[in-house]
Amino acid sequence: MTTLFTRSTSVAYLLAVILVCYAGIDAQPPTAANSPISTETTLPSAELLEPAELVQMLQASGSDHPLVLQVGSHILYAEAHIPGSEYAGAGGGEAGLLSLRERVKTLKKDQFLVIYCGCCPWDRCPNIRPAYQQLHALGFSRVKVLHVADNFGSDWVKKGFPVASGR
Repeated sequence: MTTLFTRSTSVAYLLAVILVCYAGIDAQPPTAANSPISTETTLPSAELLEPAELVQMLQASGSDHPLVLQVGSHILYAEAHIPGSEYAGAGGGEAGLLSLRERVKTLKKDQFLVIYCGCCPWDRCPNIRPAYQQLHALGFSRVKVLHVADNFGSDWVKKGFPVASGR
């Protein structure tokens, strides 16, 4: 009985320590050192596209149009997405990364790709960084990331940029 109590106490203590650590991280403003997505350390500014830039790119005739992949929630994609974009799986999970790998496996490594999520504020997005890193690990050399500062609704839809819906 004593061993069970000791193990239970140890597990409870470990969980409390983990929660305190995460609470401390969340209480700090994001910086290059503690942010899950830091443009300074993981996404070079040259790789970022602002929404208006992507709209111009997609509307330009004869231009090198990118393949646009949404790497966030499928529910959000079904509700509203960039016309012509494809759902490629949520980049924050292994199943989503597998889906992304499957989608791009037949593409040339110099294919122009733009990925976006828009599920939440940029510095908290769990999907962009892993998807970006996965594409680079696969050898893709022309990957851009749509900078969605707050979320897709406020940074794309409410600004009047083109929207499609459905799966």
